Amino acid sequence: MEPHHHHHVHPTPDLQKLNRSFIVGIVLNIVFVLAEAGAGFYYDSLALLSDAGHNLSDVVSLVLALFALRLSLAKPSLQYTYGYKKSTVLVSLLNAAILFIAVAVILYESIDKLRNPAPLDGGAIAWVAAIGIVVNAFTAYLFFADKSKDLNVKGAYLHMAADTLVSVGVLISGVVIKYTGWDILDPIIGVVVGLVILYSTWHLLQESLRLALDGVPENIDVQKVEQTLSSDPDVINVHHLHIWAISTTQTALTAHIVVRDILRMHEVKCRLKQALRELGIDHATFELEVKEEHCDGHCDCCDEHTGCDEDTQPYL
Repeated sequence: MEPHHHHHVHPTPDLQKLNRSFIVGIVLNIVFVLAEAGAGFYYDSLALLSDAGHNLSDVVSLVLALFALRLSLAKPSLQYTYGYKKSTVLVSLLNAAILFIAVAVILYESIDKLRNPAPLDGGAIAWVAAIGIVVNAFTAYLFFADKSKDLNVKGAYLHMAADTLVSVGVLISGVVIKYTGWDILDPIIGVVVGLVILYSTWHLLQESLRLALDGVPENIDVQKVEQTLSSDPDVINVHHLHIWAISTTQTALTAHIVVRDILRMHEVKCRLKQALRELGIDHATFELEVKEEHCDGHCDCCDEHTGCDEDTQPYL
């Protein structure tokens, strides 16, 4: 059995720091959602209510991300040999879905309000939005350092950064309404809120869906990986190459490697695994073969129904 390596050349998030950041962000946003929703109902402001609804979805997203973070630390078992690391991918997908539902509700309510505008207190809207800018910007700052290290952290950062911009928009609309009486600007801001959320969430949904379907993570260049493996002086051929995400921070690879000398197996594996770690692949499993016996679709090791090459990447 080949040894497992768990070195991480690429930066990984500080889990204790993230745990604190999520808790602080959740508490702050719950307090703000309650205050904003109360102000929205009191002043009948769709901009405030829609923003409060979106902030509530952010609270749910932060709670789910924290839950996934805790699950990812669970030890592997006989039933779940990778532990619960994949939960981080499922949560990022769920968070994207929640945001799209929020967008649909916001756009529906905004269009309805455009048809039936109502008088608003622009000053109150502006003050609540100003508080939102502070809360959202501070929460986004909590995740800024780790946003490129984990998809859920990136999602949390994008949500809060987008909310900051949205709150700026609501603040502007409140000031304009106060001094001009253009109440119709409130539902217009609601539409803008929805479009901003949609734009910031689309890429998150694509990447989450890709990882959920065991696609190659966005930061991995498959052709570069294949080239790196093939360029080793002791490697003749690489086939059956598969790359997928174990979690939002860890990537796995399996491949058949045809080597020149099977007696140099240990040395070859060590070199290849080190090269892959530098490309962001933490878990690599190789099946080493010699030229005379390697599986090319006609040998006994192939599945008699599917053949060896059906699951091979086309460019290999």
